[in-house]
Amino acid sequence: MIAGERRAGAALCKSGTGRAELHGAKDMDEQTEVVKRLRESFRSGVSLPEHFRRSQLEGMVALLRENEQRILDAMHQDLAKPKFEVVLSEIDIVMNELRFAISNLKSWMMPEYVVKNLATKMDDCFVRREPLGVVLIIGAWNYPLQLILLPLVGAISAGNCAVVKPSEVSPATEKLLTELIPKYLSPACYAVLCGGVEETKKLLEIKFDHIFFTGSQSVARKILQAAAVHLTPVTLELGGKCPCLIYGDLDVQAAARRLAWAKFFNMGQTCVAPDYVLCSQQMREALVPALRKALETFYGSCPQKSPDMAHLISQRHWARLCDMLQRSKGTVVIGGETAEDEKYIAPTVVVDVKETDSLMVDEIFGPILPIVTAETLGEAIDFVNAREKPLALYVFSDNSEVVTAALERTSSGGFCSNDGMVHMCLPGLPFGGIGASGMGNYHGRWGFETFSHRRGCMLRGWALERINMLRYPPYTESNLDWLRWATGTKKSWNSCSVL
Repeated sequence: MIAGERRAGAALCKSGTGRAELHGAKDMDEQTEVVKRLRESFRSGVSLPEHFRRSQLEGMVALLRENEQRILDAMHQDLAKPKFEVVLSEIDIVMNELRFAISNLKSWMMPEYVVKNLATKMDDCFVRREPLGVVLIIGAWNYPLQLILLPLVGAISAGNCAVVKPSEVSPATEKLLTELIPKYLSPACYAVLCGGVEETKKLLEIKFDHIFFTGSQSVARKILQAAAVHLTPVTLELGGKCPCLIYGDLDVQAAARRLAWAKFFNMGQTCVAPDYVLCSQQMREALVPALRKALETFYGSCPQKSPDMAHLISQRHWARLCDMLQRSKGTVVIGGETAEDEKYIAPTVVVDVKETDSLMVDEIFGPILPIVTAETLGEAIDFVNAREKPLALYVFSDNSEVVTAALERTSSGGFCSNDGMVHMCLPGLPFGGIGASGMGNYHGRWGFETFSHRRGCMLRGWALERINMLRYPPYTESNLDWLRWATGTKKSWNSCSVL
């Protein structure tokens, strides 16, 4: 069925159009032609049926299953990611999302019937999820496969056609996606467009029905400005400085292992990585040696030679992190070694960090962990609340009151106690930011909803016209009273919510 659906979709393309033009276009005229072709496919209705959506999701499953080694090789070229991290964070997370979507697609597509009042008792009243149209997905370099394919699962599940724009900063993965997506998905409905900043600017001049962007806040502002021209809705998955609060009694060594894993996974180049720690002076004295032990266990006495540590993406990113570290007034107590030729910075822990320190201004997005001293949980919460709302907030404690206080008195995109990053791996939880860390969310049903229009529908017949006469002129106080009674919401009518 998958191959048949691919051929059906391909047949909708104009004759003489090569696949290379579909996914390699950079000139704005060519980009416009690609989007026009996808829009024609969408208007034909080919992407709407459940069996088509399911076939495309199954095609993505095949893409991952049949090309695992090629994905591993591309990730190693771009980021020197170890196989373990690629499988967990690039392949399996997408595979689990696909299986979840395939299992639930039928129920997601069903109409949702709503509570009615007396005046609408004889009508069918429901919410119908409809695709938005042709959507644009712009990925990021730090998880170059996941951050393209995860939102694409939502777009396909919702019945959209899509243009995906991988990051040019991770060229090996960009090249692989450019080859594989047209091979496993319908070229009539899904296209890959490549290029750098200028090509992306041109692409954003084209009208889309939704833009999904993962990346930095500075670029997000430009995305919003471009989208505003066409009144295009956007989803922004950004980042920020995700705090980790450590208070009360706990197993310090276990906390250090979980903190170190979450922080230094993918060399710290993760939007939900703990950006800094808030704890008391006493906790810091116990935490630092525990972190030192955990890091030596993970990466050995010379992390630079460890096969289990990824590399930084570029010399530019390496230089930015080194400058941030050099300007810091804090004290390096673990790591600090650098090697420009290998784009390497050792897993580094910095203490005595003040709130005005260079490490506390912008998101670090690298293997540097500052520890800020706040003697009480209240001080730590005030510190967090004085800043932009983070994409994720972590609290480590055996004391449930500490966890509850952190949850109830702060705001963040996501929240996790006694671990880091793992909350984003569950398809049932929405993933997304708030405020400066983003807008909108996805994963599981939430991705389907992001790429769907919720259309309120009422199917009404010609019965009860005598009751309808109450709303026609000439108006009377008596008719108004009857209408107010009939259209009001009453608890006793909840039983009429589903026909």
